[in-house]
Order: sequence, then structure tokens, then C-alpha cells
Amino acid sequence: MKKIIIIAAVAVVIIVIVVANLTSGKKEIEVQAEKVFRADITEKVTGNGKIYPVVDVDISAKVSGEILVIKAIEGDTVEAGEVLVILDGEQYKAMRDRAKSQILGAQAEVKLATSEWERAKELFTKNLISQAELEMAEAKLESAQSLLQQAAASLTETEDALSKTVLKAPLDGVIIRKNKDVGEMALGSQFQADLILGLADLSKMEAQVDVNENDIINVSLGDTSAVEIDAFQDTTFRGLVSEISHSASMRGTGTIDEVTNYQVKILLIDKLPSFRPGMSATADIRTQTVKHALNVPIQSLTARERQKLEKKSGEESTPSEREGDSAADIPKKLKQKKADDLVEVVFLVENGAAKMREVKVGISDDNYYEVQEGLNEGEEVITGPFKILSRSLEDGDLVKIKSHEQDQKKEKE
Repeated sequence: MKKIIIIAAVAVVIIVIVVANLTSGKKEIEVQAEKVFRADITEKVTGNGKIYPVVDVDISAKVSGEILVIKAIEGDTVEAGEVLVILDGEQYKAMRDRAKSQILGAQAEVKLATSEWERAKELFTKNLISQAELEMAEAKLESAQSLLQQAAASLTETEDALSKTVLKAPLDGVIIRKNKDVGEMALGSQFQADLILGLADLSKMEAQVDVNENDIINVSLGDTSAVEIDAFQDTTFRGLVSEISHSASMRGTGTIDEVTNYQVKILLIDKLPSFRPGMSATADIRTQTVKHALNVPIQSLTARERQKLEKKSGEESTPSEREGDSAADIPKKLKQKKADDLVEVVFLVENGAAKMREVKVGISDDNYYEVQEGLNEGEEVITGPFKILSRSLEDGDLVKIKSHEQDQKKEKE
């Protein structure tokens, strides 16, 4: 009797397990889905930075002197050749006058030496002086001529220094910086300029943005771009890539947060008079466009182990084949498995069930991938929920597509 009870209990447990498995196998999973369609798709690279004038020049003192006049302030519009700054030039005027006086003295010396040399030549032809005396007269003339040249060079130098006490605008533009005030000293020199004003042509602006090293290889000169400037909400400006840096900028060097970027300059085609240098900008650079591409939602793409696809297609090795592997083959197979263990797949909805299919994708925009292989237009792919799609969903699982109305209703609740 006891034996019969044990057998009956075991049978009941088996029946419960079988029923549970059958029940769980029939349970439908609620998912979202979207149909594959054709449309143009454009790949974008995003960079953040600021906008600056294409032409930005410094009005600097190249000679030292007290600032007597500044004729422009920040925001003023000036024309090329307009006087902007005047330095104290009295000492340079004195140096110029001294150089002029030296020239007059040198010219007199040259005149005197020339007269003596001509007289010496005449006396030498009459054998009244020696060869040495003639050569001495000639050397005196050459020395006087050299002193005249030095005096002329000194005059040119002092006149140049004097001219640099008046600073003029080299181009039409707007004053965007003012570093000094009247009464301050300008400590300019030949090798180090002393900045007084900054002048820029605000009619030509560019966005200077940083692009990650992984994306920079896709950017080319002439690529079109959509630039958003924080100061102008809900407005997008057109631009063209005009320059790509070949040197990298590093941030967080030696840490886990290390980032390598390259600067890209984007010439803004659209212009506004209220652009200001230094405004924050975000640029979406269009690097590639595929016309009439097959589009699949980004969130529908997931990864699964290759062996599950092989099992699905009946390509899994048999136990006898696995037993035939030699000890030398095992490490090789393990290494191959590690390299090829994951593949990109999507799950289609076919007759109320999820069907796993491997796909090959190309470029992408913010929401869709270009499908190169594996799907056809009009097929319905599962797009969520993310947790189910990325982890638990398997080939053959029963699914039920939730309507958009149900989703909206749940969000409101």
C-alpha cells in the first residue's frame, strides 16, 4: 500500500510539472511592434562647442608708450583705416628729429670727403702725393658714405616707431574686446605685442566644435551641418565643414574618463546681426545619406548567441560530432566561440509568435538603422519593452502586440 502511494505521488508531481510547462508555453508576451519601411536615412555626427568670428584680429601696441586716446569701445563698428588708439609719441618724434640732424651731418661729411678725394686724384696724377695718401682720401669718402647710410636707416627706424603710436583698424568690423584704458602704459615690443583692442568681422561666423575620435573619421570637408545655438531657441542654422583639425585635444588624461576629441570648424551660412562670439552651439554634421533605404527602429536591434541561431536553423552539431572533437581542437573551438558568440538580430511578429532573424545594418540616424540584409519592407519587428527584447524574448515565444492607444492610456494613468 505504501509503495502505491509513493508511485501515485510521483505521478501527480509529474502531471503538475507537465501542465505547468504547457501553461507557461502558451502565455502571450505583450510587446510593441513597428513595420519596416523605406525612406532616406542620414547619418549624423554631433559636436559641441562655441561660435567665433572667422576673422578675429588683435589691435596691439608694438612700441611702448602711454595711451593718450582710445576712440572705440566694445560694440562699436569701425571701418578699415580708422584711427582707434593714439600713444604718446613725443620721444619718438625727438628720435626722428635727431636722426634727421644726423643725416644732415653725414651728408656734409660726404660732401667734404668727396671734395678731398677728387683733389687727391688730381694731385696724384701730377705725382704730387703718394698712392697711400690717395687711398686714405678714398677710405675717408667711403666712411662718410657709410655714416650717411646708417643715419638714413636710423631715420627710417624712428619714423616707423612713430607711425606705430597711431593704431588703425586693419579691416571693417566690430570691437569685441577692450583690454586697456586711457592713461595706462602699452608695453609693446618687437617680439611681444601688448593687446589693447580686439576687432572681428561678425558678418562671417563659424562654429568650432569638438568631435570624438570615433566619429571624426566620418567627417569630411564640405559636409553640411545643422547648428543649434543655445541663445536662439527652436532655431537651426545651416553650415558647411570648412576645417578639420589634425591634432587631438585630450581631456582626463590617464583616467578612466579620458576623452580624445578633434576640433571641427563649421562656417555658418545663415547669419544674424545678434550673433556674439563665445555663444554655445551644438552641430549635427551630416556625414552620409542613403536614399530610399530600408529603415528599422534602433530599439528593435538586439544581440543573441550565435548557437541559438544555429539551433534554430538546424545547424547545431550532433553529440557524436562533439564527441569526435580531439583535445587539441577544444581550445580552438572555445576561442572561435568567444569571438563569434553574439550576432545582431531582430524579432519579427509572424502568426502571433516571435521569430528571430539575423540582420546586417549600415548607417543610422537618431531613430533608425539602414537595413542591408535580413529584412523586407512591410515586415513587423518587435521594438519593446526593452527588458524583454534585450534579455528574455526567445524565438517561438507567443506575443501580443499592444496598441498605441493602450500605451497612451497607461501613461496617463
